[in-house]
Amino acid sequence: MQSSTPAGRAGRPRSAAADTAILAATRAALVELGWSKLTLQDVATRAGVAKTTLYRRWSGKNELVVDAVAELFDELRLPDLGSLAADIEGVVLQFAAILARPEAKSGLMAVVAESTRDEALRERIRTSIVERQKRLVLEGRARAQARGELPPEPDAAEAARTADLIFDVVAGAVVHRTLVSAEAADGAWVRSFTQVLLRGLTTPPTEPPTL
Repeated sequence: MQSSTPAGRAGRPRSAAADTAILAATRAALVELGWSKLTLQDVATRAGVAKTTLYRRWSGKNELVVDAVAELFDELRLPDLGSLAADIEGVVLQFAAILARPEAKSGLMAVVAESTRDEALRERIRTSIVERQKRLVLEGRARAQARGELPPEPDAAEAARTADLIFDVVAGAVVHRTLVSAEAADGAWVRSFTQVLLRGLTTPPTEPPTL
């Protein structure tokens, strides 16, 4: 699993066990108390560490909660199931299952809501969650291209834009389905969504009509 905490500051070596305990305590506190009542002192007490231990790792609650949520999404793995469709369905089902967990639901909705007033928090969400999970798109596309399911994209800039768009479509659809509409992203929905996505990925672009 990727490290979801910022680089350690000067001083004693970081304790992976303390990091794990702190992030787990943060998620538990979010579920029980909500964003507004969560405090670093409460997290420290739950994790069994000194409050100063938290401040050596995170500058405040915003950073801590984002990293606690990001650690959940680092659990995502792209399965190799033999086809692009099956791989997409596998990872989307994983994503939906994580979003169904109370700690993921509470944490993600809290930081997104708070980020509407905090540009630094928005940037941390982008770097700690969005950019890290784009690895799934890049890995899946490379695998599909190697199988001959998708054409190569020699233009690096265009390939990067396509990866961004794929991530936005997948993440946006699943988050809206599970957290906004509060509907289940079950196997039937995931299969239908995957077919729609595949049509967009495999249909050659058409030239706009000339006037």
